Amino acid sequence: MKIPNKKITEMTQVVPLDQCLAKSRKMGDNNIVAGRNVFNHCQIVGEVARALILRMPIWLRLALFPDGSELIAAAHDIGKVSPTFQKKIYALLSFLSQNEDAVLALLKNEDPTLEKLWGGHAGVSQSSVSVEKPGLYIAEILGQHHGFAPNLSTYQATSEVFGGAEWHTLRLELLSQLKTALVTDFPVVKDALQAKVLAGLTTVSDWIGSGALFEDPEGDWKSSIDMALNEAGFVAPQIRANLSFQDIFGFEPKNTQLKLIEAVNQPGVYVLEAPMGLGKTEAALYAAYKLLEKNSATGIYFALPTQLTSEKIHERVNQFLEKILDESSAQTQSLLVHSNAWLKMGEEGNPGGSWFAQGKRGILAPFAVGTVDQALMAVMNVKHGFVRTFGLAGKVVILDEVHSYDSFTGTILDALINALRQLECTVIILSATLTQERREKLLGLSAPCNASHKPYPLITAQPNHAPLAEIETAEIPDVTVHIGHATDLAAIEEALLRAEQGQQVLWIENTVNEAQSVFQLLAARSTGLGIACGLLHSRFIKKDRASNEDVWVRIFGKDGAKERAAQGRILVGTQVLEQSLDIDADFLVSRIAPTDMLLQRLGRLWRHSETIRPALAKREAWILAPDLATAIISPESSFGTTAKVYSSYVLCRSLAVWENIVGVCLPSQIRELIEATYVAQVECAEMAGHLQQLKMTREKLEGLALVGLSKAVKTQAEEKAQTRHSELETTDVLLVRSIQVAPQGVYVILLNREKLWLPHNGRSLGRKKWHELTSTLMQNTLKVADYLAPIAIDRKHLLWLGDYFYLGKPEYDESNQLRVALVDESGFIRAFQSSVANEKYVLTYDERIGYQNTKKVTKYAQ
Repeated sequence: MKIPNKKITEMTQVVPLDQCLAKSRKMGDNNIVAGRNVFNHCQIVGEVARALILRMPIWLRLALFPDGSELIAAAHDIGKVSPTFQKKIYALLSFLSQNEDAVLALLKNEDPTLEKLWGGHAGVSQSSVSVEKPGLYIAEILGQHHGFAPNLSTYQATSEVFGGAEWHTLRLELLSQLKTALVTDFPVVKDALQAKVLAGLTTVSDWIGSGALFEDPEGDWKSSIDMALNEAGFVAPQIRANLSFQDIFGFEPKNTQLKLIEAVNQPGVYVLEAPMGLGKTEAALYAAYKLLEKNSATGIYFALPTQLTSEKIHERVNQFLEKILDESSAQTQSLLVHSNAWLKMGEEGNPGGSWFAQGKRGILAPFAVGTVDQALMAVMNVKHGFVRTFGLAGKVVILDEVHSYDSFTGTILDALINALRQLECTVIILSATLTQERREKLLGLSAPCNASHKPYPLITAQPNHAPLAEIETAEIPDVTVHIGHATDLAAIEEALLRAEQGQQVLWIENTVNEAQSVFQLLAARSTGLGIACGLLHSRFIKKDRASNEDVWVRIFGKDGAKERAAQGRILVGTQVLEQSLDIDADFLVSRIAPTDMLLQRLGRLWRHSETIRPALAKREAWILAPDLATAIISPESSFGTTAKVYSSYVLCRSLAVWENIVGVCLPSQIRELIEATYVAQVECAEMAGHLQQLKMTREKLEGLALVGLSKAVKTQAEEKAQTRHSELETTDVLLVRSIQVAPQGVYVILLNREKLWLPHNGRSLGRKKWHELTSTLMQNTLKVADYLAPIAIDRKHLLWLGDYFYLGKPEYDESNQLRVALVDESGFIRAFQSSVANEKYVLTYDERIGYQNTKKVTKYAQ
């Protein structure tokens, strides 16, 4: 529909609708010109939303996308028909026509900076539509399409700052024209969760409708919609039919795998409890394949506890997809949620944009693998959390290693699973070491069960349209793991001895600092012995972390047989080594940890039956632990920094279970050991005190988690949203060798001495080169606790990075500021624009050891 042009006269009090701009355009010569008007942009977004819904399977459309949903998406920007927004966009234009100059003259007294008081044009959209009483949730969806709810407590649709009654009338005229153009009216939204899905639809449609294909206001936008949706990845996967388990994975399924595959036949929640190394991943993926094959799912999101585990599962999922996807399918692989891959969607999809910096884009892909955190934000009150809600709808969501989450994350996870059921998802929960109490919470069950009589392995099926069922599987033959108990010094000598014999030794600590210390000691002692030593933890820059993980996980994996035979090795690491990794060690040393974690670590021993082992190797693990009686009295001093990671009560209960064990039979003793650790019992005074502390901590964490889920509090920026509880703020740190600021840009020398030129206008390089530079910079970052980070500097000194990193929008976001630091040839770190790195710690970085902190010695005057 074309709106007739009007000229601005002195008597005009509003800008004519056809001249109310929604977008500006940055041309190749850096000049900014007028883009599409508001009506045209809103109509495009509405039609994008309609086309997007039509690409969904009919069962999902009927459940979540009522007729008229596209009008919500179209109406998102009617608030741009306001004097402050029009003043802002017209003031950006490099050259003004006579009529554009007249618009600016009309708006000369407007102050666009006031928009931050009410959340910008989205707030105007909400207030204007709410007057029309469109039904529950709809106005609020419009108000939050930029990710957060606006502050409208002192504003109304006809407020003077919004342009008064005349501008409000113009906005209602725009809404009426959109209804006519789309031939629809607002839908009925049944509940808050459906509202989140529709909010996600609105925002994603806006991102797509703001993309490069729609920038030219003279261009034919209708013919570009399908192309834009295809480029954004919204194409139904083409699945090969009738593939057997062996066709996909190359071996016949075990009984437990078959039972799960049979059980997962419709959306619902399914829990598989089975031992480490059984093939739970393959069972879950084949169950997902069967649902995709019959069009009962829209895709897969595989959620794991850590970045490393998600990266390794990502490789396996891609191998799976190679088998099941037809050659004609638009998808060839899964998207790694935290990788440097970005959807090309408008301004926020560019380097320096919030979409580019966040993992939220990954869940939109039909197939994605990532950390559980990205899924958890689908139910949290975080900026653009509803985009994840929309992205997960109808998918198979596989949640692995769920036992590893504390009460904080667990509370959010419970809310997520409940929401996924309503979103027509199929949820497959995998764990080797799940307590029965935790299983019941995950399933939303209230009736207590007798855990000691539950079989193992066990499948619990809770389909949406069938009763709950507990399914036993065939028993699995036991293996015996020898257990030793030793001091740190004895373990050091034993690890070196085993490695000299050619064994592959795994040493797992509970903190990064402990892992670094043990590695440095072992590396020094192994000099000249023909032993290789490695270290894996989270405190490396992304580039070094990835290269270290690639080397060591490959050597300890199925494909490392030749390298394993060449020499003995000792790999030291933290909890990143205990979960969802297909790695195999001949001998294990582990710091004491909760029983479920210890069992996971034991699962890394002798994992591959086909591996040829040194003659003296035996399936054995040594546990490093204090005396139980002493630990009960003084857990902090006895357990050391481990007591800061795990509950003192759980550590003492675990130690009580393990202190006299010299061997365990797996998997038959798994449930017995877990329940012995966690079953309620009468405690001595000291243990009763530790238990009370644990209960208080759990209540606190559950309460804090509920705050993150609550709509009654302020929406959080994603960078500040907590999916894992920590008392410590964290921040991203960019580590480089040197920075030289020049008039047109900045020269940066990276830690590997690669030299980069970063022009102030990244766009001038072209999208491909611009993305490559940003990716390279991001590979030189890591996340650390704020108190251990280099000091923050004035934001103005980092503006040169704004085209390559998302630095946040001060008027809206509360993002932690990126820290930039320089590393000298000796490895010492100093902050950019400062000679001091940190007031309390000496900071260093080494590609083998990672980021280290040493407390400064303070000399006091005598």
